[in-house]
Amino acid sequence: MEPVKHTYEEIVLQNTELQIQLEEANDTIDAIRNGQVDALIVKGDDGHQLYTLKTADQTYRVFIEKMNEGAVTLNRDCVILYSNSRFAAMMNLPLEKVIGFKFETFVPELSANKFKELIDTGWNEDCKGEILLTNKDFQLTPCLMSCTTLDLDEGTALSLILTDLTHQKEAEWELKVKNDQLLEAQNAAEKLNYELEDTVRERTKDLLISREHFKLLSNNIPQMSWTNLPGGEVDFYNQQWFNYTGRRYGETAGWGWQQIVHPDDLALTMDKYMTALKTGNIFEVENRYRRWDGTYRWHLNRAVPLKDEKNEIIFWVGTATDIEDQKKEMERKDEFIGIASHELKTPLTSLKGYLQLITSYKKEEIPPVVKQYIEKASVAINKLQRLINDLLDVSKIQAGRLEYAIGEVDLSNLIKNSIENANHIYPQYEFDNQAQPGLRVEGNAERLEQVLMNFINNAVKYSQVNKQIILKTETQDHTVRVSVTDFGIGLSDAQREKIFERFYRVEDKKFMASGLGMGLYISTEIINNHNGKIGVESELGKGATFYFELPRVL
Repeated sequence: MEPVKHTYEEIVLQNTELQIQLEEANDTIDAIRNGQVDALIVKGDDGHQLYTLKTADQTYRVFIEKMNEGAVTLNRDCVILYSNSRFAAMMNLPLEKVIGFKFETFVPELSANKFKELIDTGWNEDCKGEILLTNKDFQLTPCLMSCTTLDLDEGTALSLILTDLTHQKEAEWELKVKNDQLLEAQNAAEKLNYELEDTVRERTKDLLISREHFKLLSNNIPQMSWTNLPGGEVDFYNQQWFNYTGRRYGETAGWGWQQIVHPDDLALTMDKYMTALKTGNIFEVENRYRRWDGTYRWHLNRAVPLKDEKNEIIFWVGTATDIEDQKKEMERKDEFIGIASHELKTPLTSLKGYLQLITSYKKEEIPPVVKQYIEKASVAINKLQRLINDLLDVSKIQAGRLEYAIGEVDLSNLIKNSIENANHIYPQYEFDNQAQPGLRVEGNAERLEQVLMNFINNAVKYSQVNKQIILKTETQDHTVRVSVTDFGIGLSDAQREKIFERFYRVEDKKFMASGLGMGLYISTEIINNHNGKIGVESELGKGATFYFELPRVL
């Protein structure tokens, strides 16, 4: 069959007619949406059919138009007789591409059976169910479809209300994921809780055993012992404490222990106790505790902190050891030292005088070997003289009688004189003078020189390989530091803590040094009496720097 040919005028005419029909269709759709008409004519296979809403009014149609849900009306063939703008928007189509089309156009195969089931049921009774709709871009939208019948003049139609469930489904999915995660976390927590309960039971059992062992141990040691919390409150005393003090727990718990400390010792005890609590360092102090009979006895108190894995203090464990007998023995020893020193000083002075007389004898020549013996004897006597002087100083310190005149001291001259003496005593050593000129302090030149010579003697004693020794001054604000540095065996951490104690000597297998271990103890007392500070900086195997600091005279 040959195609029908149309003239240009016929084509223009047909186009005009189609344009008019399209405009009429759009006007009709707008009129239906706005409630301006109450009837709709649909052309079917059997001709035109008129559909009229019995209860149609403008208010109802405006309400339907402004709904957030899609609303459509179907005939028995599922042709869309009416649609609001919301449903057209859901399908991403203009309204004229929706009305007059079959609803199955927007139902994917996945939901076809469910849609048919709902439609068949909807013609008989109200129903609802979830289906999927697909728009022109083949995007699926989950919807809740509610079906109800409408009586029209021409017969019954089916009204569908379609609610977009996209956000609801997303929320449900997120909720499901969260619930799954919550369930997983709950199961993990239950498992952990069971494990924790088992651990707690085991730890509690171990803790009870440890606690009983601790109590058994603490109640059977001769020392008084206690534990205190990080804030300082005592929460446990052993039986020895109650035996010694005669007090009940409630009387000395917390901070009640202060009641039995001698009033003269309380300030020092509290100062060191609070410092230890603040810094976490070991607490150590000597004080007197009142016994149940009212007498006081000296005790050495030491407490160490117990820390957790985060290095935070859990509690402190302390002991108080009775040192009354040791104190008395020390007093008797100090008394003996004082008496012995005075007794030794007289014959030593005579011996020194006789050696000087022998040295100055001029009537005949003294044999060289005798001169050598005299020189060695003089060195030994000078060494003995220094030891006796140290013993006398210690006895004076213990008696509180280490007194001397105070005046202005030129540190550069002091260091110069000390180096001259050191060169005479230790000619094989090299002394490097790095003192700044013009630095002055208030003090006793003889005693400060004694401190410097103690530093030098220690440097020489423990530096028998590298024989270089540096004497140096440094200033900071209103303070001057005088230091002596050697490059000898150095000090360990434990040795640094005890080096200034009375009678303490550094023992080393390679360097068995002589001396009584009193020089640095005396030096400490001298510097303390000058309102200064004494200290040491050292590393084992790398030498040491001993120093003292005093206020400058500006």
